Amino acid sequence: MDVPARDSPSEEVSISSFHSEYPPVDTWKDEETGDEGTRAETFREDPAQPTDAAELSLELDATNCADNDDDLGEDGGRSGKKSYAETARMFKLRRNLDQLDCFHRQKEHNVLKAREELKVCRLHISELERQRARVEEEIEQQKEDDNSAAVFRLRAQHKRLCQELQQEEELESHVATTLRDHELEMCQVEVEMGHFSLLRVEVQEEEQAYQALQAQRGEARLQKEYTSTQSLQLRTQCLKARQAATQKEEETDYQRTTELSQASRQKAALYLKETINRMHREEAENEQQSRGLRQKRMQAVLSLKANIACTQESLRAQQTKARAQAWRQEEEERQLRESLQTQGINSTKYMYQQKKLQEFHRKKEEFQEKQKSKRVEIVSKLLLEEELLERRKRHHALLIPPTQVSRVERLAGHERSPEKLLQSLDQQPAETKEEERKRQDTVFSDSSSSSELSDQEESRDLEEEQGLTDSLAQPEFTGLWDQIRQVHQSTPNEDAKSLQSRAERRDMSLLPVGKPPVAGKRVIQGKEFKGSPFISKPEVILFKDFDVGQVYKKKVTLTNVSYTTNYCKLLGVTMDLMDFISISFEPPGPISAGMACDMQVIFQPMMNKDLKGEVQFVSAAGPFSVPIRCTIKKCDLSVDIDLIVFGTHVVGQTISRAITLTNRGALGTCFTVVSSPCPSLAQSQLQAQAHALSEASSASTELSQERSTSIAAASDSQESPASRDSGELKSERKSQEPLLVSDSKQSGAQTPAVSETLGGVEAASRRRSLASEQQEGGPALKASTEEPSDSSSDITIGEVREGEVGPFESVKLEIIFTPTVPGEAKLDFHIKFSDPTCEPISIGVRGTAVCVPVWVAQPSIVLKICMFDRLYQDSIVVQSRASTALRLTFKVCPELRNHMEILPKTGYIQARSSFNAKLKFLPRRSLFEDAKTFFDSETGVLEVPLTVQVADQVRPVPFTVHAVITSSDLCFDRTEVDFGYCSIYESVKTSVRLTNLTLLPQDFGFLSIPQFVQVQPNDGFGTLLPLETLEVDLIFSAKKAGEYSFQLNCKSGINRDFPLACRAVGVHPPLELSHSLVQFGATAVGDCSTAVLHVVNAHTSLNEFTHPVPRIGRDPVAPVGPRLFAFTPPENSEISLTPRTGKVLPGQRCLVQVTFSPRLCDQAIREEAVRLLCRSEELRLHELERVTKAEGNRKGGEQEGLCKREAPTAPQKGKKPPPARPQVKQTLKEKISKVSISPKTDSPFRAPNPADIQSGSEEYAVGRASLLHSFPEHYSRYVIPCFVSDGEPPQSDPQAQPSCSSPLNTLYLELHCPAVRPPLVVASSNGQTTINYHQVAVGQKVVKKLTVQNISQEALELRSSVLDLSGPFSLLNALRRLGPGATHTLLLAFTPALGKRYRETVEIHSPNMTLEITLCGVGVDPLLTSSHQGGLMDFGYMLEKERASQVFKLQNTSSLAVRFSVLLHSLSLGCKAQSGADSFPALLSPGPEEQTHSTVGTQNYSGQSVFNVTPIEGTIAPGKSQDITVTFLPDHESLHYSDILKVELMNKSTVCVMVLKGAARSHIMYLCGGDPLAVPTDAVHPLPASGDSEHTVDCEKPPLPVLLTLRGVYREGAMSPAVRELEVGCICSTQPMAKKNVEFSWEGLQALQQRGFTVEPTRGTVDAGHRRTITVIWTPPCGLKPNEVVQVCAPLTLRGDETEVYSVTLLALASRASQDPSHTN
Repeated sequence: MDVPARDSPSEEVSISSFHSEYPPVDTWKDEETGDEGTRAETFREDPAQPTDAAELSLELDATNCADNDDDLGEDGGRSGKKSYAETARMFKLRRNLDQLDCFHRQKEHNVLKAREELKVCRLHISELERQRARVEEEIEQQKEDDNSAAVFRLRAQHKRLCQELQQEEELESHVATTLRDHELEMCQVEVEMGHFSLLRVEVQEEEQAYQALQAQRGEARLQKEYTSTQSLQLRTQCLKARQAATQKEEETDYQRTTELSQASRQKAALYLKETINRMHREEAENEQQSRGLRQKRMQAVLSLKANIACTQESLRAQQTKARAQAWRQEEEERQLRESLQTQGINSTKYMYQQKKLQEFHRKKEEFQEKQKSKRVEIVSKLLLEEELLERRKRHHALLIPPTQVSRVERLAGHERSPEKLLQSLDQQPAETKEEERKRQDTVFSDSSSSSELSDQEESRDLEEEQGLTDSLAQPEFTGLWDQIRQVHQSTPNEDAKSLQSRAERRDMSLLPVGKPPVAGKRVIQGKEFKGSPFISKPEVILFKDFDVGQVYKKKVTLTNVSYTTNYCKLLGVTMDLMDFISISFEPPGPISAGMACDMQVIFQPMMNKDLKGEVQFVSAAGPFSVPIRCTIKKCDLSVDIDLIVFGTHVVGQTISRAITLTNRGALGTCFTVVSSPCPSLAQSQLQAQAHALSEASSASTELSQERSTSIAAASDSQESPASRDSGELKSERKSQEPLLVSDSKQSGAQTPAVSETLGGVEAASRRRSLASEQQEGGPALKASTEEPSDSSSDITIGEVREGEVGPFESVKLEIIFTPTVPGEAKLDFHIKFSDPTCEPISIGVRGTAVCVPVWVAQPSIVLKICMFDRLYQDSIVVQSRASTALRLTFKVCPELRNHMEILPKTGYIQARSSFNAKLKFLPRRSLFEDAKTFFDSETGVLEVPLTVQVADQVRPVPFTVHAVITSSDLCFDRTEVDFGYCSIYESVKTSVRLTNLTLLPQDFGFLSIPQFVQVQPNDGFGTLLPLETLEVDLIFSAKKAGEYSFQLNCKSGINRDFPLACRAVGVHPPLELSHSLVQFGATAVGDCSTAVLHVVNAHTSLNEFTHPVPRIGRDPVAPVGPRLFAFTPPENSEISLTPRTGKVLPGQRCLVQVTFSPRLCDQAIREEAVRLLCRSEELRLHELERVTKAEGNRKGGEQEGLCKREAPTAPQKGKKPPPARPQVKQTLKEKISKVSISPKTDSPFRAPNPADIQSGSEEYAVGRASLLHSFPEHYSRYVIPCFVSDGEPPQSDPQAQPSCSSPLNTLYLELHCPAVRPPLVVASSNGQTTINYHQVAVGQKVVKKLTVQNISQEALELRSSVLDLSGPFSLLNALRRLGPGATHTLLLAFTPALGKRYRETVEIHSPNMTLEITLCGVGVDPLLTSSHQGGLMDFGYMLEKERASQVFKLQNTSSLAVRFSVLLHSLSLGCKAQSGADSFPALLSPGPEEQTHSTVGTQNYSGQSVFNVTPIEGTIAPGKSQDITVTFLPDHESLHYSDILKVELMNKSTVCVMVLKGAARSHIMYLCGGDPLAVPTDAVHPLPASGDSEHTVDCEKPPLPVLLTLRGVYREGAMSPAVRELEVGCICSTQPMAKKNVEFSWEGLQALQQRGFTVEPTRGTVDAGHRRTITVIWTPPCGLKPNEVVQVCAPLTLRGDETEVYSVTLLALASRASQDPSHTN
């Protein structure tokens, strides 16, 4: 098969045929990769879309193929389409091969996974079989023991194991089948990969060729880019030449413009005096106006105060009226609600509808008012626009064609005061101006459109130009042009004040009309914005190297960098730039965040001076500005070298050097080269000449001084502060120049300047002034500089001694050295410039002349530091000045011939050339013995004199070789290192000191290091400086137990070996730690970090051939058994381990939890608290001292004022005043000295002892908070030993530390603990993180607050852990985001359900820490006892509308205060709906007990409760008691008053339940007893009417029915009598009664006796407050049948304050005892 000849279609067919031939057996899903499906999906291609970046690069190559045909000759024979197809075929094959490799990896992973599952399944099967065998053995054993229950249980377990075993075997067969399928698929894929092996090689070759093609194309592109770059450089040079020509033209124009501006400034200075006087007058007028305005304001304030008082009084009256109105409305609503209820209408619904209707009407009225106001605003805006249009038309009509006014005159006109311009522009009356100002304020406040603002600005500009034209058309002062100018000398203070007032008025004119924005704290969407709201690009508007008269424009972009939409308004530029800078800026309106607007700055300079200022803006976020810098053209001169050294040359030669003078500035200048061979002589000559020149020019200076004074004063007063500063700087620079230059310039330039100023002629240019200086002072200068001395005659300056250096140009200056005599020549010269701002440049020249024809270029050859047995070489350069060739011979002294050699020994040097010889130096150890005279063994210095013998020359040429000889040794501080015993889980570090004994730095490295040894630092490699000692750490880590003996080899950089012997013993402890190093994360103070590790006992067998066994070196193997361990952390550390001790059985492990809890040191907190106390005391003393000093000064001032008042005001004529002032001063000093500035006594405060600060005090909390806020980050490292021993712990103390069997088995745990400042702290409760609720009653809810504070610089997202839902603690409020420095208060509630102790922890989570809050409390069951055990509380009979009270006591026997409440059933909601004053009582019941426990009986007619309880709730302290008073207060007669009283605690538990009963009578007599009737009579009677009290006595009342039932019993043939009782009582009343007792009598006794009834007594008297019993006995008569009812009725009359008759019905029944045994009497 010819694989390379295949095309891509056939390859794709073969791959697709492979997919169709071997379909996937199973869709095995890879959990890691997530791939699922068949291989056909993997190789599926989409020809429509490119699948990778290769196709994109293919398209890019197609575009560049035509350009690279010339460069790539090998591609000429191919067609473009064929090359594209081949490249596409290559990428497609690579993609398919990669997919095939990926598919192979997937199948391989599936096979490995299936094998692992099969292995796990087989292990499980073996385990199940072992369990089944063990269960079968237990079954047999239990059968022998005859334990049937265990046998049944084990059989069930055996059955379950058999079922699991069967399922596992089925799973095993399924997994094995799956494994075979996957192995088959993998084999098929591998076979297919073998088929494509040749194709893979072909693709790799094509890829390499493609990469080479890409590299060639890249080179071609680089060549084209290089060609284009060269052409661009040529164009750039041409452009620079054109720019230079243009710049020269601009300089000429600039000079002309400068002269014109200076002339205009001189003319403007003539009118400055009158302008200043006028400004002073205006300032005085303004001051007078401001005083009047202040008086008006004071009166306005007083009237405002009175108005405020009146307003407050009216507000109080209005509030009173509003309260009365509200009360009336409430009354009306209540009456309306009652009327609606009586009518049967839903009052709530009706009132709600009325409120909604009123709100609708109110909103409708508000909407109508808004519409009206908007209409008014629209109309006002329309009227304002019409008015503005009319004003604009009127101004256009009044405009006069402007006259041609020069720019200089306009600038002079701008110097006028703003008040004058405003007066000339504003011709309207004051009322019209006020109305216009209000309208403008309205426009600005309403934020009108940009078009309106632009129209207003245009109108203002037109008015301003018109006013300027009118003011500049004629002189400002009449007759000023014809009068003779008078000289005005103003003081500097007056000038400064006038300029300052003018600047202030101009700055105030730039402010906006409305209120300026107040710069404050800007918070937008929760973020505080700081800085400028807009940034400009560029940041500084720079006009560099400007020319006067030219116009420069620059575009500036303003970008909104605030967080919200902003506005930008131009205020103007600073005063210094108003005449030169104009801004073109259109307000863009609202600008969103990140958007920008453009501004154009136009600069037209009128003077040659540096300017500095800023463009001022205002925005919604505050004002901001953009700085402007304008710099003139300046000179920047420098030379490339300031010291020229010609070196050594032969007499008669001529050597020249050139220096370059470069001007990097934009201003040209003239230069002059002046030599100064003798500084002292030149200085004396220059001083003499300067003195002569100054004397000659003094006369002319004095004559012109008076005339120049006025001009100087005027020009100084006109200068701005910036120009004055520049003038001072220039004067300082001039004073620092040499005396000759300053004097010559002053004498030469002063007279022309004064004459030009006096005559009004324009100032001369710099070049003319320089020419005048050269003409006047030049001869003397040349005479002094052109006479060189003899010492510097060999050094001269070239032809160019003076000239001009243009801007950005350079000039070459030539220095010539022509030595005439041997020796050293020196010359210093200066380059001076015509520009006064440029300082002279000093240049030094040095040269040496010799006369020897042959010499060694380097007479002293220094080989520096050399080592023994190392070869060093150097070159010896011999130079010749002779005109013929000479023979040279190099000679070495005999002592050093074994160490030093010069090759060649003999040679010929040509005329005027040089000769090189090679010097070889190989110092040996015998150098000290061979050359004792040349070599110093102590210092190692070698100095060898050598000579060069020249033919035909008697004197040889000497030269010397210097070297320092040192050894190459490295030395260890010890010869052997013993690491001792080392555990295989630990590493032992030992330090050795490696010293470099040489004087040269040496590289070293430890090579061939064993795997169990590490050398640090830098892995054993480094460099040692001379005589340096380095501490090298050797780290030994034993891999297994045994003895180690090895050697470390340190090799130096010159390949020398230095061995170091080492030995150690490896220890394998019986226990091991899962982690020997624990690195905690950054943990905040108050938080904790936890790590978990295990103590493992892996020693289960003594077979050392299968696995490593614990031993010490080659000692015997440790026995198998349990091991004890004990960790010993440092005391009072931040580390805690749980458990610290324990026992580990063989093959098991024990979990150990390590906790790192950083905390503050208690002593540090106390010291910080003491420091804060001392600091607060110092501040208090400083404040006291300040107050005392102020008081003393005040008293001294009062005393001094008193002395002044006592002194005489004026002396008498002809008499001297008495000298009393010194005495007064002395007295004043004495009195002031008596005032104590410092406190009289020392402060009693003394710094407390830190031990006296209590841990829970406020000082302690303040100190702790201070340390937390300033807590520095620190890093701690702990190494905790873990001791290991054999055997069991002692029974007396299981937690005791085990005694180590060998200290060599100790394990070590290393902890890295970084602590940081907590971002979240507790700000309340003195920083305590424990909330103790103490004792709380069960069912009671107690809420406490906890405040947390964010002390970090970032916002924190807080969340809390979930508390136990069934627990007593709960978090009542939600957490929120905390900003930096913010606080949040947590509400935590405690509601115990049982009487026990509770403790729980709530965690407050933040991104960087977790704050744990401990909640604890005790639930206590409230124990409350009552003196009344419950049941019935009967108040008996009493008169209506009187009261009776009973008291019972509640005793608190618990340990906490208990809150109780007393409830009446009649006052509950359910009872009120069912009971009332006319409620029906219960029906008759067979027993009295059920009737006693009825719910609620008759109630009062008034609606008040019958029974009143005091108090109804309260709190009883521990061990205390509380009296409860129950009062019975009926308002009408009834015998069925009843209620239920219940005493409950706060947890709804009931203490006692009482039934309250009572009866009320309208008279003092009553009858009780008998059986209750079916329906009581008072329940069916209607309510008493108003006429009931007016019934006459004649109306007879019906008798009151009473039923009395008697039951007789037959027993043993005899009849037992039945007995019943009735009671007649008399109520004791406090009211006055006609009769105080009650009499009763029976009537119809004969009828009673006939039926067998006997009544005793038949009549009697009952005293007040007593009862009397009436006994009724029934003896059944003979012949009475059983169960026969006997009925008889007899009246009973009671006489008291009124007579009542009761109709007593007696019912008797006889029954046998067996029938009803329970009804026996």
